[in-house]
Amino acid sequence: MIERSMLYVPASKPAMIEKAARSLADAVCIDLEDAVAVEEKAAARANVVRAFREIDFGGRVRMFRMNALDTHFAYRDLVEVVEGAGDHIDMVMLPKGGSPDDVRFVDRLLTQIEAGRGFTRPIGIEVLIETAAGFLFAREIAQASPRIQSIVFGPGDYSASMRMPMTAIGEPDENDDLYPGHRWNAVMHTIVAAGRANGLRCLDGVYAGYKDKDMAGFERSCRIARSMGFDGKQCIHPNQLAIANAIFSPTRDEMEKAERIVRAAKSGAAASLDGKMIDAANLRMSQVVLDQWERIQDKENRP
Repeated sequence: MIERSMLYVPASKPAMIEKAARSLADAVCIDLEDAVAVEEKAAARANVVRAFREIDFGGRVRMFRMNALDTHFAYRDLVEVVEGAGDHIDMVMLPKGGSPDDVRFVDRLLTQIEAGRGFTRPIGIEVLIETAAGFLFAREIAQASPRIQSIVFGPGDYSASMRMPMTAIGEPDENDDLYPGHRWNAVMHTIVAAGRANGLRCLDGVYAGYKDKDMAGFERSCRIARSMGFDGKQCIHPNQLAIANAIFSPTRDEMEKAERIVRAAKSGAAASLDGKMIDAANLRMSQVVLDQWERIQDKENRP
């Protein structure tokens, strides 16, 4: 799967779901958690079922975010939505994943529902790391189930869990100016390491600003995440999608340089390019770029 951009859309807004299904997003997540008021949560599940069964999402990854396991909404989210549309769902997003047991609970319930409904394609799990416990157990969480396909940084709830001041989710503020480095380096690096060690995709969390004046900050946030090894970015507005898709895709120049490195390494001579040595690490990094380029081109050229 390609997941350079993942667009959240409220489960209580059917018209917005239809627009999201035609957007530039690689993945669409219908949100039953933060985007839906408490009094609307139960009714919103039916919207999720209808959307997955009736709307053509094209080649986009289809997922929904359930409510956290410390609420009484969680099990009904899984039962009602997956029973109703499980054969049209690619992934379930588990928020506030705090332990491997959280993942195993969702795994077991999905297994029972799939067996009961006769679904033959297993539904994947995407886990949000957004608490102190999730940070400490990131390695164990990433290994908790073969259903896990990706892990995601959730900066808003993580800052609350850690009691780290934050003015707006994902946006730098005066607290970042006080810290002599990148405040989220430890948790972000941990997520990428846990993901890479277990063959999972890694996504950076949302950036609250989505108006034109916020795009420079959003772009910088994406570039930081990409430099740390993330595959993509969660988005809260269609305005953010084109930027995320572009930044988390290799450029043509990067692809062509990677091709040159691979050719030079296979030449049999002492490998060097433009006066610089090429070693095994250069070759592996170049192969990653070429693999990404090929998968993205394949996706974008698909009818």
